[in-house]
Amino acid sequence: MAEQQVQPLHNEKHANIKVKNGVNVEFLKTQHLMPVVAHEFARVATEFPMAFVKNSETGQFQAVAMFGLQPNENLFVEGDKWTGSFVPMAAARYPFGLVKHPEQDQFGIVIDEASPLVGEEEGNALFEDGKETEYLARRKEALVSYVEFARVTEAFTQYLADKELLVQQTLTVEIRGEKKDINGIYLVDERKLNELGDEDFLELRKRGYLAPIFAFLTSTHQVARLARIKAQREAS
Repeated sequence: MAEQQVQPLHNEKHANIKVKNGVNVEFLKTQHLMPVVAHEFARVATEFPMAFVKNSETGQFQAVAMFGLQPNENLFVEGDKWTGSFVPMAAARYPFGLVKHPEQDQFGIVIDEASPLVGEEEGNALFEDGKETEYLARRKEALVSYVEFARVTEAFTQYLADKELLVQQTLTVEIRGEKKDINGIYLVDERKLNELGDEDFLELRKRGYLAPIFAFLTSTHQVARLARIKAQREAS
């Protein structure tokens, strides 16, 4: 896989640059987990199982969609095609990114010049006569939204952790008659959720946390779908 060449976006340097629609399949091939934000949980749950993973250094939890059942496995990439009907925001924002200014609360937009989606021949122009195109304005808006959504998701996840609603679990799947355990993930503890006092439950509702919690719980049924896809792949 080509090295990334991430550079600050500049209207002169990138005057002729165009960006093709699509996702960077080459990168996704080896991603079995992808960060997701609470705002997309309902959409993610229709296709992928979700889990929380814990950073062993900081102790912080992060919500992720599962694309595979083991590291470096993405069951939604076939050849050079993404077969999912949806791409989480964390992957959809590529080849753009935001970097925070070290001293100020400001973000600058960057682009991966080495991306297969970036070139001068085809795609969406970023600048016309030195000015941002409508396409670039939309992409920037989406990047800023993602940063906001990520902050909200962080607060949501921290709240679940503080209320001890996240529990470490092992998921067991069956692939062609063989049982396989998936360790190191955290799920929402449904029993504890049901045992919450009225006050805590109302607090979840007030904060708008119930919808993403229920979407998350629904998503775990998609693990069986991953096992099915894996079994089909191994059989073919």
